[in-house]
Amino acid sequence: MITLYDCATAPSPRRARILLAEKGVAHETVQIDLRAGEQMSEAYRAINPQCTVPALRTEEGAVLSDNAAIAAYLEARFPQPPLFGVTPLEQAEVASWQWRVEFEGLMAIAEALRNSSPGMVNRALPGPVDYAQIPELAQRGLKRVEQFFAMLNQRLEEQEFVAAGRFSIADITAVVAVDFARIVKVKPTPEAHPHLLRWRAAMAQRPSMAL
Repeated sequence: MITLYDCATAPSPRRARILLAEKGVAHETVQIDLRAGEQMSEAYRAINPQCTVPALRTEEGAVLSDNAAIAAYLEARFPQPPLFGVTPLEQAEVASWQWRVEFEGLMAIAEALRNSSPGMVNRALPGPVDYAQIPELAQRGLKRVEQFFAMLNQRLEEQEFVAAGRFSIADITAVVAVDFARIVKVKPTPEAHPHLLRWRAAMAQRPSMAL
């Protein structure tokens, strides 16, 4: 049985939960309490030395320690429905937009949050090594999030999905990024982001997005 090491309140494992749901993959879930620091425990380090969630234990017993590996494995192991594109050009477009949403969206939000939150002092980056906060990076992160929303709104002006004209991993990552931005008090508005809001409303019709 596949096992997902999850945290119900964190954005990164939500990406894996949505992907598993879209693929219809049966799995067990083990909750890791990030607020209590369980990801830093010796027990969890033995599972995932990166001290992050999600992690996925495959049917073969291997442990995949990040979203990139989890998504690649699930797409190859459970190819239907295809979430990385079908044709070579579709796959290239999905990969490009997946990278952009991660870099310009999720990383920007994390930059703003982790460099400003009192609860993340000396935890400016996830993982086993402590890093000091840099307040200037928090301010830059907020500006990047605003630009990300503007970029995504423009992208969705004449498109139903983020990439390749079909629902893909890029839509999953974008939903998680848009929702996660609330934690740094950035939200799309009808005046500035009508196309983004239309797309998000359409995404909400998918049962997986409630996870």
